[in-house]
Amino acid sequence: MRSRRPSKQTIAVVLALGHRSTTWRYGYELGKRLDLKAGSLYPILQRLADRGMLEAEWEQEPPLGRPPRHLYRLTASGLALCVELTARPRPQRRVRSSRDHEEKVV
Repeated sequence: MRSRRPSKQTIAVVLALGHRSTTWRYGYELGKRLDLKAGSLYPILQRLADRGMLEAEWEQEPPLGRPPRHLYRLTASGLALCVELTARPRPQRRVRSSRDHEEKVV
C-alpha cells in the first residue's frame, strides 16, 4: 500500500502509459513526450516495475541495425493507479496577484 502521493513526474509517467494502456512503450519515447531526462525517467520506470505496476520486457524483433529496446506497459494494478490518479481532484493553489494584492484559487 502506498503511504504518500506519487511525484508529479511519476504521475505523468503513469498517465502517459495509461493513455493507451495495452500498447508497449519504450523509455526514449516517454522521455521525449514528457520532457523527462533519463536520470529521472528510468528510476521511475524501475520503481513502478518493482512495485508490480509495470510490465517490462525486451523488444523481440528490433529492426536490423538497432539494438533491442526495453518496453513498458501498465499492469492491472498500474492501470488501477492511473484510474485513481485521474479521479483525484487536483490540489488547489493560492496565487497572489501582484497588481491588486488579491489571492485567487486556481
